[in-house]
Amino acid sequence: MSKSILIEAYNLTLARGTGIKTYVKALSDIACELGYKVDALLQSDRRLNRRDNMLAEIAFFEGVSSTNWKDRYLREPLEVAVGVPFGLRAHGLARTGIVLQGSTDDLLARYNELFVAYRFVNAARRHFRRHGRLLELKPDRTPDLFHLTHLAPVRVRGAANICTVHDVIPLRLPNATLDNKKHFLNSLRVLCRDCDRILTVSECSKRDILSIVDMPEDKIDVTYQAVSLPPALLERDEAQTANILDNIFRLEMGGYFLFFGALEPKKNVSRLIDAYAASGVKAPLVIAGGLGWSYESEVKQIDQEHFSSWRIREEEIRRERRVRHVDHVPLSHLVALIRGARAVLFPSLYEGFGLPVLEAMTLGAPVMTSNVASLPEVAGEAALYVDPYDIDEMTRAIVALDTDADLRQGLKGRGLEQAKKFSMDIYARRIAAAYDATLR
Repeated sequence: MSKSILIEAYNLTLARGTGIKTYVKALSDIACELGYKVDALLQSDRRLNRRDNMLAEIAFFEGVSSTNWKDRYLREPLEVAVGVPFGLRAHGLARTGIVLQGSTDDLLARYNELFVAYRFVNAARRHFRRHGRLLELKPDRTPDLFHLTHLAPVRVRGAANICTVHDVIPLRLPNATLDNKKHFLNSLRVLCRDCDRILTVSECSKRDILSIVDMPEDKIDVTYQAVSLPPALLERDEAQTANILDNIFRLEMGGYFLFFGALEPKKNVSRLIDAYAASGVKAPLVIAGGLGWSYESEVKQIDQEHFSSWRIREEEIRRERRVRHVDHVPLSHLVALIRGARAVLFPSLYEGFGLPVLEAMTLGAPVMTSNVASLPEVAGEAALYVDPYDIDEMTRAIVALDTDADLRQGLKGRGLEQAKKFSMDIYARRIAAAYDATLR
């Protein structure tokens, strides 16, 4: 009989994409392909009806947060005062078929069974702050292995426990995140101590973890990450891509620079805009991604009047912007934006892995990125590197990418080869080795 794995998939149902959401999808697909019986642990923001499976399913997929008076005045204060000493149940969610197939439902179709715990992330934080111990989750059926995909202080008793620590950016760049740094550090220490195995996504992150936590080095496995894109998007030809860029974004193939990711301090977008403005290049800079936090200065820069101009195209006078912000876009359109970019610019201050760099190389876009943290480890010899704090150096790199077609072509070719080192097959072998070592 195949072993069962319960994957904590809290990030999977979030409305906006996150790096961890992408990680959970790829991890789950790999675990299924490896022959494991894969279940998902999900969070419900409302209490589900235990007596009526249909109502429970409807309420879960409705996704509306609700707090009744018992929770507000009894349960939550009690969790603050005493934690959750008897553990938290995670009940199976029956699939009755009443809810129509949708994007979220498609994400969950890969799982054998869904287990739902009511607001387990907040409950775990309260319990940990009170006791300094991991919250015990009690699914209706105990798996052979529980895989925690983000730094939440929870465990499943009776199962082997694995935790993925993507990075320690809240500790390395304290002003770049909103995390409670004391809670993050204490959770990291206890999870690294109590879990059977720790996975991380780069040698850089492994070094960071070992510099902070006293633990055996052989307890951490570096699995890296992989990019998994639908074949239909990978097979789309240049004419189809050009059509999407023109009709939706009014952009031309190879006629713009691209940054994609959330607008937040560690992404270094403010310095990127300053460097782009100083470069004087004519190709516009497209910034694609949702608003994270502390993004006000970047939005103000994007909206500056001197980035606005007029252009005559096909007998039509159109106002255009040299720096454009495109909010969260569907994957199909994002793939087109990456493929059509003159270059992808990703001068992040710090990354545990830097998935956008791998995605850009996979799709054949030349890459400029930072010479810090894990980014050189991921991009190898296939990127143009800059000091992310040096605006002048970044400016020179943008000019070089704009004017040197041979440079762009060389980066594109090396990028496609470098991306092969992070294929799904190689990723699957690393995950399989970590699971086997934990379960044996």
